[in-house]
Amino acid sequence: MQAVRLFQGYLWHPKEAPLDPRALLPGEVLGARLLLDEVPPPTPFFEDGTPTHTQRFYQLTLLLLTDEPPEALKPLAEEAARALAAHLEALPPGVGWLLLEDLRPL
Repeated sequence: MQAVRLFQGYLWHPKEAPLDPRALLPGEVLGARLLLDEVPPPTPFFEDGTPTHTQRFYQLTLLLLTDEPPEALKPLAEEAARALAAHLEALPPGVGWLLLEDLRPL
């Protein structure tokens, strides 16, 4: 059995917003664990030039324990992306997120 990262990305919100994303997102999506770890901003600025230091950032990882090779998990990853996106899109205004398919063993 191995751990395979299906997705990795970031979630952020304004520092002054009293928000706990762990309370708003499921701990599991289609059998994969959703991990959220607070991290420093990954870049100093957003693409539009806004400083990122005004936001709280979380690294978001969707991790699956499996015997399957990572390349066989593509259909599950696509389904998990749709399921997780529904939760992310329902977050309060001002919350941003970026989710990238990874499909690599840890």
